[in-house]
Amino acid sequence: MPAPTPRDERVTGARVTASGWGWRHAGRSRPAVSGLDLDIRPGERVLVLGPSGAGKSTLMHALAGVLGDDEDGDETGELLIDGIRPRQARGRVGLVLQDPDSQVVLARVGDDVAFGCENLGVPRTEIWPRVTQALDEVGLDLPLRHPTSALSGGQKQRLALAGVLAMRPGLVLLDEPTANLDPAGVVEVRDAVHRSVQASGATLIVIEHRVAVWQDIVDRIIVLDPAGGILADGPTSSVLTAEGARLAAAGVWIPRFPPARPQRRPLPERTGEVLLSTAGLAVGRVPFARRHPMVAAEGIDLDVTAGTATAITGPNGVGKSTLALTLAGLLAPAGGQLTATAALTAVAAGGPVRAAGRGPRRGSIPGADPHSWRSRDLLERIGTVFQDPEHQFLAGSVRDELAIGPRALGLGDAAVADRVDGLLDRLRLEHLADANPFTLSGGEKRRLSVATVLATRPRLLILDEPTFGQDSRTWSELVRLLAELLDTGTAVVAVTHDDHFVDALADARFVMAPAAGPASAGAISTGTIVPASAATPTTPAETGAP
Repeated sequence: MPAPTPRDERVTGARVTASGWGWRHAGRSRPAVSGLDLDIRPGERVLVLGPSGAGKSTLMHALAGVLGDDEDGDETGELLIDGIRPRQARGRVGLVLQDPDSQVVLARVGDDVAFGCENLGVPRTEIWPRVTQALDEVGLDLPLRHPTSALSGGQKQRLALAGVLAMRPGLVLLDEPTANLDPAGVVEVRDAVHRSVQASGATLIVIEHRVAVWQDIVDRIIVLDPAGGILADGPTSSVLTAEGARLAAAGVWIPRFPPARPQRRPLPERTGEVLLSTAGLAVGRVPFARRHPMVAAEGIDLDVTAGTATAITGPNGVGKSTLALTLAGLLAPAGGQLTATAALTAVAAGGPVRAAGRGPRRGSIPGADPHSWRSRDLLERIGTVFQDPEHQFLAGSVRDELAIGPRALGLGDAAVADRVDGLLDRLRLEHLADANPFTLSGGEKRRLSVATVLATRPRLLILDEPTFGQDSRTWSELVRLLAELLDTGTAVVAVTHDDHFVDALADARFVMAPAAGPASAGAISTGTIVPASAATPTTPAETGAP
């Protein structure tokens, strides 16, 4: 990619100070952040670390001035940007969130990037050069009129970053900006951020579990303590060297301290029947106001076998999530065949006896096409974890969210409580049982979304980026739980960019790549099965954390 045109202006980096600052979300018994004292100098580049739930995202939202008002929570102490409250400094701050869908505003790529500039009153003659430069910087090589609805999750994340860079803020806030990017995209976006803040002079604060990705471009590391205050603070090299072991024990991803991995039974002992099979499958989505799908990938031949884990990998935009949703029965195939075998269509022996009108009778077969099944047919057969956790939340509390699936199966109160309590404990969510799911941190939302699917104990799990936002302890617990399910005969299909996850869990790797020909919007991809051992890190982005 050619170097971007040098900026014609520099901004003054913002100063961030905190004095005894804290925030407790409404309805929570404990604060998300407390006793925080900070002084970040103008132009500093800071990496904020901490275990899942330490309050990193809460701090970012507060700095962006979007945390809420007195009805949304209780604030203590003082948090200032350039000596004023964050809500008064919104024009000085640009924020990129974990969830790419929540940041797409307009229907076309160019308009979306220009949106922030227009709201800041940037002269029209300056807006479009800024838009073009920002898109170049993040490597989003698409026409300005390209529809945002056709972007993958990783492409939407680059779009959001471009919108922030175009605004040229004095404080750039990045909350897990590379969570949904492929390894090459991680490096590209990291370098784009580096170039941008160097050229502009802006202050940078980034939250990221991938310590190895950012450690060479930040000046300082601040580690938040879940109990309040700061666990560690100082120059990057000294914090990682002097505090590495202590931080790793607290759940922080430190490259020299890899997470614990589960021991699994040998493959022949746990493999069983084929549950799902494809032959020449084509997958795609139907764009708005159209009747036929736009094909994203085709020529897919894949068998999903009980007791095995298949990792779907490949660069952003090749149709990995579309394939996952098709295998899950949530999108109709665009061509070819997708067949659920009798081993999957039959209700598991010993399943709950349902009350009249509560679902299919034991042993009933809804048909070989998962897309024709009702939601109740899917509950015990195929469970799906979406890329965006919030897309599957329905209840007002974590406990009620976990109970939805078991209750839909007709389980009694005691059985529902047993499943819910077990998952709350295993995935470190017990202290959040009464919290609203939408107020959780990104990592907590991801664990909850996985737990809601595990609560119905389906025979096949379809997971889209199941490990993003996890600290090393919760990552290990999640992987260990999935390994136990595999050993009991559950099948797992996971879309992932996390090679640690592939190495620890996958039996096979389905690699998707664009078909031969010039890369363009709508380029069709194909897939190939390779041994899971072929998943080896190829860039520095893959050596630190998922």
